[in-house]
This record gives sequence, C-alpha cells and structure tokens, in this order.
Amino acid sequence: MAIKSHMQIDPGLKVAAQMAPEPTDQEMAWVRQMGVEYAVIWIDGAKASPEYYKSRREHFARGGIKLYGLGNGSVHNVPAITLNLPERDAKVEEYKKHIRNLGQADIPYTTYAHMANGVWSTPREATRGDSSARAFDLERLDEAQGSSYSGAGLTHEREYSEEEIWDNFTSFATEVAPVAEEAGVRIGIHPDDPPGLVLGGVPRSIFSSFAGYKRALDIADSPNVGMCLCIGCWLEGGDNMGAGVLETIRHFGGQGKIFKVHYRNVDRPLPHFVETFVDDGYFDMYEAMKTLGEVGYDGTLIPDHIPQMGDDNRLGTAYTIAYMRALQKRAEDELQK
Repeated sequence: MAIKSHMQIDPGLKVAAQMAPEPTDQEMAWVRQMGVEYAVIWIDGAKASPEYYKSRREHFARGGIKLYGLGNGSVHNVPAITLNLPERDAKVEEYKKHIRNLGQADIPYTTYAHMANGVWSTPREATRGDSSARAFDLERLDEAQGSSYSGAGLTHEREYSEEEIWDNFTSFATEVAPVAEEAGVRIGIHPDDPPGLVLGGVPRSIFSSFAGYKRALDIADSPNVGMCLCIGCWLEGGDNMGAGVLETIRHFGGQGKIFKVHYRNVDRPLPHFVETFVDDGYFDMYEAMKTLGEVGYDGTLIPDHIPQMGDDNRLGTAYTIAYMRALQKRAEDELQK
C-alpha cells in the first residue's frame, strides 16, 4: 500500500538536524552552512495546536529549512497507553489530535515510542578521547538514571505480561492508523532502548526485534505506520534482534516502511554498551547509508545521542553531520555508477 500523504516529500537520502523548536536565525544559518536542508523538532505538549505547528514550519522555511518531523513529548513513551492505565483513552485522543495538527500544518512525520518507562541508562562512560557518552550496563541497574525509576523494583506497581503489552499496542494502532491516513502523516515507531529486556516489571517485547516489528506493523496494517529505525538501538540488541541492520533496512525499507533513521553507533551489544562517535563503533555506518540508498529511502537521517566533544554541544553535532554528509555523497556517487 502506498503511503497516504497530502504533503510532498522529495526523493533521496536526507541528512537532517535535530533542532530546538524556536531556533534563532543564526542557528538556522549554521545548519544551512553544514549543507543541511531538513530538520526535526520536539515540542512541549502545552503548545500543541495546528496554529503553533504551522508557525514552526513557516519559521524554519524562512531560514531555508524544511521541517520534516515534529514530535510532541506529551504523547511519546506514554505509560497510560503502553500499560492501559486509567488515563489511556484521554492520551490516545491527545495523540490523535497531535496527528491531526500535523496534517493541518503540512508536517509529514512524527515519532512514537511504546516504552512505558522510557530510555534506561546507567552512568555515562568514556568513549574515544575520553569523551563522555551515554552507556548501559546491566550489572549496574542499581545506578540507573531517569525520572520514572530508581534502578530497582517496579516502575508501575506490578509486573506486566508480554500479552498485555501486545494487546495495548493493538488497540492503540487500530485507533490511530486511520487518523494518520486521513491526515496524511507518517508515524515512525522507535525501538525499545535498551531492547529486549524486562525493566521495572515491564517487558520490552514488541519493538525489540525484527519479528516484533514485523508482527506489529502487520497489526497496524497501514501504509502510514512504520519504523523510526534507530541504528544504535538495533546494534545494542545485536544478534537478539533476529536480523542485522542491513537485512532490516532491505526488508522494511524495501516495503517503504522506514520513515526516519537515528544514525548512531555503539561499541558492542548488550549486556553492556557505550555509545560512540559514528565512525568508531562495531558497525560500519557506511553500509547502512548505502543500503538505505539502494532501497530508495526518502526519509531523514539524524545524528543522535552524540558523545560530548569539547565544551560546546555544536562541536559533536558538526562533526557527526559532516561525517554523515560525506557518507551520503559517497553512497549516492556509488549508486549512480
């Protein structure tokens, strides 16, 4: 099935910047100076309205940047939806409103994650050059960091079964997919991070494997519900994902079901990984870029979870985007031969 969209999405690979929702002219000029023409942003749910979403698209356009995606933090990693808590119906309605807002504002994409207790990390560790980087070590769960957990015990009062998580996703997807199709908006579902574990009493049983994604997207049965492929999460899971990064790209990308890519690398798979610079992990990131080009991927690729470089966050961003742009050009040149 072809994606239902009222918005024009240009063909080809697109390196994009992850930006603040209200960037200055100087910030937008800096992004354009790196050769980047696309951006994705996240907003506070309190500002969610078609008028505000449209104002963001128009603001970026004045800076020479196309706004590909907008996420709403209020309806991302929502325990009420994932675990069917009392406020579930209200949150689903809020999510539908978010999708309709995007459609009215002519913004084609948003990311969703089905993690009841969010991204788990243990204390940061060093990567190349003693850069500080996000890490996860299963043996240090008692030191886990985040707002909804302390590293031990349950995050939501009881243990949940895999069947419950699947049932809750099924009901959510059944309600949301028709709205996305009507609005012409792509929904990309982000992998569990870290994948494949039971954390805080909640199993990560759906978006932690190739088979899980295949079953979930079959359930959604919509051209507008697909993947936000976080290469980093896929590498965190390693062999337990059931298929490698390239096989995953060929399968889901070949179906036109990858809508956004988080372009990051790690030093090794679970049970203990440290995020690295894109050129310094255990996976050759060029192969992913080339394979995305081969399947005709037309979404964006963003740098994600960049290790700290110097005392200015822009340094790591500039380094990563420059590397990504070089790989993009190499892939495009080779594919034209």
